Order: sequence, then C-alpha cells, then structure tokens
Amino acid sequence: MDSHRVVGAVHQMSVKPEAHGERGLPKTPVDRALVRWTGLVGDFNRYRHEETHDDLAMAVLLMPIETIQELNGEGWPIKPGDIGENFTTSGISYDAFAPGKRFKVGKSVVRITKACDPCSNLYLLPYVGKDKDIVKAVYRRRGWYASVEQEGEVSKGDAIEELSGS
Repeated sequence: MDSHRVVGAVHQMSVKPEAHGERGLPKTPVDRALVRWTGLVGDFNRYRHEETHDDLAMAVLLMPIETIQELNGEGWPIKPGDIGENFTTSGISYDAFAPGKRFKVGKSVVRITKACDPCSNLYLLPYVGKDKDIVKAVYRRRGWYASVEQEGEVSKGDAIEELSGS
C-alpha cells in the first residue's frame, strides 16, 4: 500500500506546441493540463521526439522554483518554463528528487527516471549571449525527467505528494 506525504505544489505548468524548426523551449504557462503516458497534452519537444524517439522515461521534466531562484541570484533571468520544464515545483528541493522516487502530481503519478543534462539549445534563450555559459550554470541543476505511471489532470497549485511503498 502506498503512503502519501505532501511535499510541495505545482507552481507552474508549461507547454510548447510543435512549431516547425523550433525547439521545446521556452515553454508557456497553462493553468491546467492533461498528463498522458507521453507527456502533457499540447507539449512538443523536438529533442525527445527526434533524438530519443519519444522515450517514455523522459515524458515530463520537473524543475524546482527554488533552483530557478538560485539561478536568478547568480544573474540568470530564468523564468518558469524557460529551460523546458513541464512542471515547475515549489517546496521541494532539487536534491529531494532522485531516480526511482514517485510523486502524485494532481491526479497523475510520475516516477523520476534521471537528471536532465543541459544542452546547447539553452543558448536559444533571448537573454543568453555568446559570452555567457548557461550550460555550465545549470549543470546538475537542469531538472529531472520522469515517466508517467498514472495519467490524469493537473492544475496550477495542485499538491505534490511523495509516494512510498508499492
């Protein structure tokens, strides 16, 4: 039997529809989203589609607002959704996410699969100049990929519960 413990909340959800020649960032906020096995309905990530062939272990990307605020303090004007995350969380530290951990997010359940490595697509953000190395800045802080174990609707402000047990 699973036990549930509220650990945080959905600060923002972000999606980006498919646009010819564009990458999956920055994403724009939505108040509500349906989470499917393949990710959020209305979201398209060219890298996940073309390079990882829609790997279900990379269905969604989670990023704590606290990490974004840390990067802001270092001079990076990152906003939620900018680095491609689908769920910007609040109340959960970056290190509280780890492969194998399961979270109920709204009506969906996700399992953390791996850390997201920064890539050169981050240079597409309008505030990143050639002299700034955002890839180094977000190294080991780019967010966490997760697979979807249970589909469901998620709304901004929904609780995030850590699930334990089986």
